[in-house]
Amino acid sequence: MGEPLPRFEDILEQVSAYNATCDEDLLRRAYVYSAMAHKGQVRVSGEPYLVHPLEVARILADMHLDEVAIATGLLHDLLEDTWVTETELESQFGEHITSLVKALTKISSMEQSFAARQAAQAETFRRMLLASAQDLRVILVKLADRLHNMRTLHFLPEEARRRRIAGETLEIYAPIAHRLGMGRIKAELEDLALEQMHPEEHRQLLDQLQQREENAGEIIEEIRTTIGRILQEHSIQGDVHGRIKHLFSIWTKLRRQGIGVDRIYDFLAFRIIVDTVPHCYAALGLIHQLWRPVPGRIKDYIAMPKANAYQSLHTSVIGPKGQPFEVQIRTRDMDEIAERGIAAHWLYKEGKAPSEDAERVAWLRSLVEGHQENPRDFLNALKLNLYPEEVYTFTPKGEVFAFPRGATPVDFAFRVHTEVGHHLVGARINGRLVPLRTPLSNGDIVEVLTSANQVPSRDWLEIAVTARAKNKIRSWLNRGEKEQAVDAGRRLLEREARKVGLALKQLREDNTLGRLAAEHGFGREDDLLAAIGFGRLSPRELLAPVVRTEPTLPQPMRQRPAKGGEAIIVVKGQRDMLTFRAQCCSPLPGDEIVGYITRGRGVAVHAAQCPNVRKLLFTPEREVEVEWGGDLGAYQVPLHVTFEDRPGMLAAISQAVTSADTNIRSCHLATDEHQIGTADLVVDVHGRDHLERVVGALRRVPGIGEVEAGPSQQARRLQLM
Repeated sequence: MGEPLPRFEDILEQVSAYNATCDEDLLRRAYVYSAMAHKGQVRVSGEPYLVHPLEVARILADMHLDEVAIATGLLHDLLEDTWVTETELESQFGEHITSLVKALTKISSMEQSFAARQAAQAETFRRMLLASAQDLRVILVKLADRLHNMRTLHFLPEEARRRRIAGETLEIYAPIAHRLGMGRIKAELEDLALEQMHPEEHRQLLDQLQQREENAGEIIEEIRTTIGRILQEHSIQGDVHGRIKHLFSIWTKLRRQGIGVDRIYDFLAFRIIVDTVPHCYAALGLIHQLWRPVPGRIKDYIAMPKANAYQSLHTSVIGPKGQPFEVQIRTRDMDEIAERGIAAHWLYKEGKAPSEDAERVAWLRSLVEGHQENPRDFLNALKLNLYPEEVYTFTPKGEVFAFPRGATPVDFAFRVHTEVGHHLVGARINGRLVPLRTPLSNGDIVEVLTSANQVPSRDWLEIAVTARAKNKIRSWLNRGEKEQAVDAGRRLLEREARKVGLALKQLREDNTLGRLAAEHGFGREDDLLAAIGFGRLSPRELLAPVVRTEPTLPQPMRQRPAKGGEAIIVVKGQRDMLTFRAQCCSPLPGDEIVGYITRGRGVAVHAAQCPNVRKLLFTPEREVEVEWGGDLGAYQVPLHVTFEDRPGMLAAISQAVTSADTNIRSCHLATDEHQIGTADLVVDVHGRDHLERVVGALRRVPGIGEVEAGPSQQARRLQLM
């Protein structure tokens, strides 16, 4: 069972403490109505379902939101999970709260295929962001809902579902919290997601950090006391807090640098909260007088706030015993905004964010502009836009633009104006001509050079980093490719029509072509012709229903097995399209897959997570839905194993592979002077699950270092615990 049912009176008391004029009657009615509607419902944890809306309301109260937001939190699941209808809800709580609850209602699952799940996920986020651009309370309630669901995620029995929800939280919800400046919620979401995505690493890291925190207790108190004393000596009122950095940030650093916890030296962080901005800079000077600063680690986010309105001074110094640690210095208002973000200055009665948050509202709106035709385009652009903006650049006139790390002059040009991007030919950074793929750095002054004769290149998709630039480039390329496909489709259809005694002109005049387009799900004739031109639709099959004497059509082909195995890959809605597994990722049964129509070779089938998918699928018309089907045979998969060179290792490796019910096709071993051995195996597997069993069996062999599975140019590395 879960924790005891939270008390509504405690939440009401909490709200009244920061909003003395709150509408208590509205909150009571929302609580009673939610309790009545959810009566008898139980969560997976075994606790009454009412616990969830009450905990969501408590989180919203912690954000200091208004009664409308908290009432919405209490009611947010009614339309999806109870008998309550929109009409009933509106009669009880009015149009405004009903519209917020409707916006928060989840989209029901469509199908279990990857493409359908992805489309539903994209539509969920699109609706959430559209509604949030109108009323930010939608996204704030959604973050509270997700936070409580993450706190109780361990009760879900299905590991795959827990990992999917945790992955979605890391990719979407934690970055949204970051972009809205809600540092506290962002950190907790990340730590909870880490626990589900990498449970063993999370447990080990938590144990190690707790031990280090216990050992560092004296030095934390010593540094805190020293800072407090020097502030007092210089008449600066301030609070000093020492802490260990949150778990996910440390885990990310370990992964990025490939080091162990024992080599993390700056895991300590101190926060100094003072009254005024001048005191922030004065405190920074005093810290640097006490301890030597680390070069390159001083950041002034007060003069140059982050995109999410975060302001603070950051520095790293070498402590009294050679221990590096970070110091953040900010005012009390800045600290409030850093912790609660956009919720820190919410206008209770107006239901609108202050004018200084207009840019964040515009950012939310920009996330749903475009990307209407392809769920993957939208999700990729959304994730890209959620990356923290850390590079600040200037135009020659002094205007400041912020970009994600790795952004290039191509991104800069499209940020200035779409037409500037379309005609970009070169760029100067700090007065020096540079290649277009040059990464921008903090403080760069960027001047873009244009020509009326220049047009976007497909190569720019590899150079651009921001979603805005990529979308503009794709849009321009798509127009050109679609025009070519429409022209090719028209010629193919005309040729096929002549073969069966029809004229394309007549098919247009009697609206037969329009009817056929509608029957195949196309809104316009050009879309139908483009589908024919791209090879997604056969002109012979299209015309078959209107031919007086139906021509002899070829018998449906048996789907050709993908190369490398006996499994059949089915292209949905097509009878005779050949398929082949893309060699860059070599997907296996059990992988989520996506098809991409090639020119003259059939459908290339990629793993959905293949890096090349994002590069290839800039033309939505070429994407097709594919699925595994037929009998699953054996696939030959290369494995690269490193191990300690000692007697019996070959026998141990062979036994491990055999224990996983598979066969070794070939094996090549080598050792070096450092007593490290490598084994290149080719084994038979029947799918992703089988491959993971083989790798798992190898993991358990003492002395094995790591395993790489898949083609050498796109190795999937499976690090051993």
